Amino acid sequence: MSGPRGHKNVFTVHMPSSSAGSLILRACCPTGAVRAMPFEEGDFVLIDYTLRVKETGQVIDTTLEEVAKKTGLQQAGETFEPMLVVIGAGWVLEGLEKRLRDMDVGQEATIELPPEEAYGPRDPEKVVRLLARRLSEKGVRLRVGERVRTELIRELLPERLRSKISRPWGIIRAVGSGRVHVDFNHPLAGKTLIYEVAVRRKIEDPVEKVRALIHRRLPLVSAEGFEIEMGEKEVVIKVPEEAFYVEGIQLVKRGVANDVMRFFPGVELVRFVEEFKKPPA
Repeated sequence: MSGPRGHKNVFTVHMPSSSAGSLILRACCPTGAVRAMPFEEGDFVLIDYTLRVKETGQVIDTTLEEVAKKTGLQQAGETFEPMLVVIGAGWVLEGLEKRLRDMDVGQEATIELPPEEAYGPRDPEKVVRLLARRLSEKGVRLRVGERVRTELIRELLPERLRSKISRPWGIIRAVGSGRVHVDFNHPLAGKTLIYEVAVRRKIEDPVEKVRALIHRRLPLVSAEGFEIEMGEKEVVIKVPEEAFYVEGIQLVKRGVANDVMRFFPGVELVRFVEEFKKPPA
Protein backbone atom coordinates (compact mmCIF):
# COMPACT_ATOMS: atom_id res chain seq x y z
CA MET A 1 0.00 0.00 0.00
CA SER A 2 1.50 3.32 -1.03
CA GLY A 3 1.76 6.39 1.18
CA PRO A 4 3.42 9.82 1.48
CA ARG A 5 7.16 9.98 0.90
CA GLY A 6 9.41 9.68 3.95
CA HIS A 7 10.28 7.08 6.52
CA LYS A 8 7.54 4.78 7.70
CA ASN A 9 6.72 4.18 11.33
CA VAL A 10 5.94 0.68 12.52
CA PHE A 11 3.76 0.60 15.63
CA THR A 12 3.81 -2.66 17.58
CA VAL A 13 1.08 -2.77 20.20
CA HIS A 14 1.52 -5.37 22.94
CA MET A 15 -1.88 -6.36 24.24
CA PRO A 16 -2.43 -6.58 28.02
CA SER A 17 -1.81 -9.95 29.67
CA SER A 18 -5.59 -10.44 29.94
CA SER A 19 -5.79 -10.65 26.15
CA ALA A 20 -4.04 -13.29 24.08
CA GLY A 21 -4.50 -11.35 20.85
CA SER A 22 -1.85 -9.33 19.08
CA LEU A 23 -1.79 -6.32 16.80
CA ILE A 24 1.04 -5.05 14.61
CA LEU A 25 0.32 -1.73 12.92
CA ARG A 26 2.11 -0.56 9.78
CA ALA A 27 1.54 3.16 9.31
CA CYS A 28 2.24 4.89 6.01
CA CYS A 29 3.10 8.26 7.44
CA PRO A 30 6.31 10.34 7.75
CA THR A 31 8.41 9.94 10.87
CA GLY A 32 7.22 12.33 13.56
CA ALA A 33 3.71 12.68 12.17
CA VAL A 34 0.96 12.93 14.76
CA ARG A 35 -1.48 10.03 14.73
CA ALA A 36 -5.17 10.81 14.35
CA MET A 37 -7.64 10.18 17.14
CA PRO A 38 -8.82 6.56 17.38
CA PHE A 39 -12.13 5.75 15.76
CA GLU A 40 -15.19 6.32 17.90
CA GLU A 41 -18.58 4.66 18.33
CA GLY A 42 -20.67 5.18 15.21
CA ASP A 43 -17.81 6.02 12.83
CA PHE A 44 -18.25 4.71 9.28
CA VAL A 45 -15.03 3.06 8.09
CA LEU A 46 -14.15 1.23 4.87
CA ILE A 47 -11.63 -1.58 5.24
CA ASP A 48 -9.95 -4.20 3.08
CA TYR A 49 -8.98 -7.46 4.71
CA THR A 50 -7.75 -10.98 4.14
CA LEU A 51 -8.63 -13.62 6.72
CA ARG A 52 -6.68 -16.84 7.17
CA VAL A 53 -6.50 -19.64 9.72
CA LYS A 54 -3.21 -19.55 11.61
CA GLU A 55 -3.00 -23.30 12.13
CA THR A 56 -3.26 -24.16 8.42
CA GLY A 57 -2.48 -20.92 6.60
CA GLN A 58 -5.73 -21.33 4.63
CA VAL A 59 -7.24 -18.10 3.31
CA ILE A 60 -10.98 -18.26 3.95
CA ASP A 61 -12.19 -14.75 3.10
CA THR A 62 -10.95 -11.56 1.47
CA THR A 63 -12.14 -8.27 -0.01
CA LEU A 64 -9.21 -8.20 -2.49
CA GLU A 65 -9.77 -9.61 -5.97
CA GLU A 66 -6.11 -10.48 -6.57
CA VAL A 67 -6.02 -12.52 -3.36
CA ALA A 68 -9.28 -14.27 -4.26
CA LYS A 69 -7.87 -15.24 -7.66
CA LYS A 70 -4.66 -16.64 -6.17
CA THR A 71 -6.47 -18.66 -3.50
CA GLY A 72 -9.37 -19.92 -5.59
CA LEU A 73 -12.01 -18.02 -3.63
CA GLN A 74 -13.32 -16.01 -6.56
CA GLN A 75 -16.70 -17.05 -7.92
CA ALA A 76 -18.31 -16.01 -11.19
CA GLY A 77 -20.00 -12.63 -10.92
CA GLU A 78 -18.58 -11.88 -7.47
CA THR A 79 -17.33 -8.36 -6.81
CA PHE A 80 -14.53 -7.38 -4.45
CA GLU A 81 -14.38 -4.02 -2.72
CA PRO A 82 -13.72 -2.49 0.72
CA MET A 83 -16.23 -3.50 3.38
CA LEU A 84 -18.23 -1.03 5.45
CA VAL A 85 -17.74 -1.27 9.21
CA VAL A 86 -19.67 0.95 11.60
CA ILE A 87 -17.72 1.03 14.84
CA GLY A 88 -19.84 -0.42 17.64
CA ALA A 89 -22.44 -1.98 15.31
CA GLY A 90 -21.24 -5.53 15.91
CA TRP A 91 -20.88 -6.33 12.20
CA VAL A 92 -17.44 -7.86 12.69
CA LEU A 93 -15.90 -9.95 15.45
CA GLU A 94 -15.59 -8.00 18.70
CA GLY A 95 -11.83 -8.67 18.85
CA LEU A 96 -11.33 -7.27 15.35
CA GLU A 97 -13.46 -4.22 16.05
CA LYS A 98 -11.51 -3.55 19.24
CA ARG A 99 -8.26 -3.40 17.24
CA LEU A 100 -9.81 -1.27 14.49
CA ARG A 101 -10.64 1.42 17.05
CA ASP A 102 -6.90 2.03 17.52
CA MET A 103 -6.07 2.32 13.82
CA ASP A 104 -5.95 5.31 11.48
CA VAL A 105 -7.01 5.87 7.90
CA GLY A 106 -4.25 4.66 5.58
CA GLN A 107 -2.91 2.21 8.14
CA GLU A 108 -2.40 -1.52 7.73
CA ALA A 109 -2.32 -4.12 10.48
CA THR A 110 -1.82 -7.79 11.14
CA ILE A 111 -4.34 -8.80 13.79
CA GLU A 112 -4.25 -12.17 15.51
CA LEU A 113 -7.37 -13.35 17.30
CA PRO A 114 -7.19 -16.44 19.52
CA PRO A 115 -10.30 -18.67 19.68
CA GLU A 116 -11.54 -16.84 22.79
CA GLU A 117 -11.79 -13.62 20.74
CA ALA A 118 -13.00 -15.28 17.55
CA TYR A 119 -15.51 -18.15 17.45
CA GLY A 120 -14.69 -19.69 20.82
CA PRO A 121 -13.09 -23.01 21.72
CA ARG A 122 -14.47 -26.27 20.36
CA ASP A 123 -17.08 -27.78 22.64
CA PRO A 124 -17.04 -31.62 22.58
CA GLU A 125 -20.64 -31.64 23.85
CA LYS A 126 -21.77 -30.05 20.59
CA VAL A 127 -20.67 -33.11 18.61
CA VAL A 128 -23.82 -35.21 18.98
CA ARG A 129 -24.30 -38.90 18.18
CA LEU A 130 -27.75 -39.62 16.70
CA LEU A 131 -29.47 -42.67 15.27
CA ALA A 132 -29.16 -42.83 11.48
CA ARG A 133 -32.69 -44.20 11.21
CA ARG A 134 -34.20 -41.18 12.98
CA LEU A 135 -32.29 -38.75 10.75
CA SER A 136 -33.39 -40.61 7.62
CA GLU A 137 -36.99 -40.30 8.76
CA LYS A 138 -36.44 -36.51 8.78
CA GLY A 139 -35.21 -36.59 5.18
CA VAL A 140 -31.52 -36.00 6.06
CA ARG A 141 -28.99 -37.37 3.54
CA LEU A 142 -26.51 -39.44 5.54
CA ARG A 143 -23.15 -38.44 4.13
CA VAL A 144 -20.07 -36.80 5.62
CA GLY A 145 -20.05 -33.02 5.11
CA GLU A 146 -23.83 -32.75 4.72
CA ARG A 147 -25.49 -29.81 6.46
CA VAL A 148 -28.34 -30.57 8.84
CA ARG A 149 -30.82 -27.88 9.89
CA THR A 150 -30.91 -27.60 13.67
CA GLU A 151 -34.65 -26.95 13.85
CA LEU A 152 -35.33 -30.02 11.74
CA ILE A 153 -33.73 -32.35 14.29
CA ARG A 154 -33.85 -30.35 17.53
CA GLU A 155 -36.30 -32.82 19.09
CA LEU A 156 -33.75 -35.59 18.51
CA LEU A 157 -31.03 -33.81 20.49
CA PRO A 158 -30.34 -34.65 24.13
CA GLU A 159 -32.57 -32.46 26.26
CA ARG A 160 -29.62 -30.75 27.97
CA LEU A 161 -28.40 -29.48 24.57
CA ARG A 162 -31.64 -28.29 22.99
CA SER A 163 -31.37 -24.77 24.37
CA LYS A 164 -27.57 -24.69 24.30
CA ILE A 165 -27.18 -25.16 20.54
CA SER A 166 -27.91 -21.88 18.77
CA ARG A 167 -26.29 -22.45 15.38
CA PRO A 168 -28.88 -22.85 12.58
CA TRP A 169 -27.20 -25.97 11.23
CA GLY A 170 -24.70 -28.71 12.02
CA ILE A 171 -22.36 -30.77 9.85
CA ILE A 172 -22.25 -34.55 9.61
CA ARG A 173 -18.74 -35.64 10.56
CA ALA A 174 -19.07 -39.43 10.58
CA VAL A 175 -21.55 -42.12 9.53
CA GLY A 176 -21.38 -45.76 10.58
CA SER A 177 -22.84 -48.61 12.63
CA GLY A 178 -26.30 -47.11 12.44
CA ARG A 179 -25.18 -43.85 14.04
CA VAL A 180 -24.31 -40.36 12.79
CA HIS A 181 -22.07 -37.77 14.42
CA VAL A 182 -23.34 -34.22 13.88
CA ASP A 183 -21.07 -31.31 14.79
CA PHE A 184 -22.81 -28.08 15.92
CA ASN A 185 -19.59 -26.16 16.64
CA HIS A 186 -18.84 -23.18 14.41
CA PRO A 187 -16.49 -24.36 11.62
CA LEU A 188 -13.86 -21.93 12.94
CA ALA A 189 -14.29 -22.82 16.62
CA GLY A 190 -10.95 -23.55 18.24
CA LYS A 191 -9.05 -21.75 15.47
CA THR A 192 -6.72 -18.75 15.77
CA LEU A 193 -7.56 -16.22 13.06
CA ILE A 194 -5.16 -13.85 11.32
CA TYR A 195 -6.56 -10.70 9.71
CA GLU A 196 -4.48 -8.58 7.33
CA VAL A 197 -6.42 -5.31 7.50
CA ALA A 198 -6.08 -1.96 5.73
CA VAL A 199 -8.23 1.02 6.70
CA ARG A 200 -9.04 2.74 3.43
CA ARG A 201 -11.33 5.60 4.37
CA LYS A 202 -13.57 7.16 6.97
CA ILE A 203 -16.94 8.35 5.64
CA GLU A 204 -17.92 11.76 7.01
CA ASP A 205 -20.71 13.05 4.74
CA PRO A 206 -24.21 12.02 5.95
CA VAL A 207 -25.54 11.43 2.42
CA GLU A 208 -22.54 9.23 1.63
CA LYS A 209 -23.15 7.31 4.84
CA VAL A 210 -26.73 6.56 3.78
CA ARG A 211 -25.51 5.45 0.35
CA ALA A 212 -23.00 3.15 2.05
CA LEU A 213 -25.80 1.62 4.12
CA ILE A 214 -27.84 1.08 0.96
CA HIS A 215 -24.89 -0.49 -0.86
CA ARG A 216 -24.27 -2.87 2.04
CA ARG A 217 -27.74 -4.35 1.60
CA LEU A 218 -28.11 -3.88 -2.16
CA PRO A 219 -24.63 -4.30 -3.68
CA LEU A 220 -25.79 -5.12 -7.22
CA VAL A 221 -27.42 -1.71 -7.77
CA SER A 222 -25.23 1.39 -7.89
CA ALA A 223 -25.73 3.43 -4.73
CA GLU A 224 -25.03 6.58 -6.75
CA GLY A 225 -28.41 6.10 -8.44
CA PHE A 226 -30.26 6.75 -5.16
CA GLU A 227 -31.12 10.40 -4.59
CA ILE A 228 -31.08 11.25 -0.88
CA GLU A 229 -32.48 14.22 1.02
CA MET A 230 -31.38 14.54 4.62
CA GLY A 231 -33.58 16.34 7.12
CA GLU A 232 -33.34 16.63 10.89
CA LYS A 233 -36.07 14.06 11.50
CA GLU A 234 -36.76 12.65 8.05
CA VAL A 235 -34.69 11.06 5.29
CA VAL A 236 -36.12 10.75 1.79
CA ILE A 237 -34.60 8.15 -0.54
CA LYS A 238 -35.56 8.23 -4.21
CA VAL A 239 -35.18 4.71 -5.58
CA PRO A 240 -33.77 4.29 -9.13
CA GLU A 241 -35.82 2.26 -11.59
CA GLU A 242 -33.25 -0.55 -11.80
CA ALA A 243 -33.98 -1.36 -8.14
CA PHE A 244 -37.78 -1.53 -8.47
CA TYR A 245 -37.96 -5.23 -9.21
CA VAL A 246 -34.97 -6.57 -7.31
CA GLU A 247 -35.95 -9.72 -5.45
CA GLY A 248 -36.59 -8.97 -1.77
CA ILE A 249 -36.52 -5.20 -2.29
CA GLN A 250 -39.13 -4.60 0.41
CA LEU A 251 -36.96 -6.37 3.00
CA VAL A 252 -33.96 -4.39 1.76
CA LYS A 253 -35.83 -1.11 2.23
CA ARG A 254 -36.93 -2.12 5.74
CA GLY A 255 -33.32 -3.00 6.60
CA VAL A 256 -31.99 0.30 5.23
CA ALA A 257 -34.65 2.25 7.14
CA ASN A 258 -33.71 0.48 10.37
CA ASP A 259 -30.02 1.18 9.74
CA VAL A 260 -30.61 4.87 9.05
CA MET A 261 -32.71 5.36 12.19
CA ARG A 262 -30.13 3.42 14.22
CA PHE A 263 -27.10 5.44 13.12
CA PHE A 264 -28.87 8.80 12.83
CA PRO A 265 -30.66 8.96 16.20
CA GLY A 266 -32.57 12.15 15.34
CA VAL A 267 -34.25 10.57 12.30
CA GLU A 268 -37.78 9.37 13.00
CA LEU A 269 -38.99 8.68 9.46
CA VAL A 270 -37.39 7.18 6.35
CA ARG A 271 -39.43 7.59 3.18
CA PHE A 272 -38.75 5.74 -0.08
CA VAL A 273 -39.97 7.36 -3.29
CA GLU A 274 -40.52 5.39 -6.51
CA GLU A 275 -41.53 7.32 -9.62
CA PHE A 276 -43.15 5.76 -12.68
CA LYS A 277 -43.09 8.10 -15.66
CA LYS A 278 -45.26 7.92 -18.72
CA PRO A 279 -43.13 6.87 -21.69
CA PRO A 280 -42.85 9.38 -24.55
CA ALA A 281 -45.46 9.04 -27.29
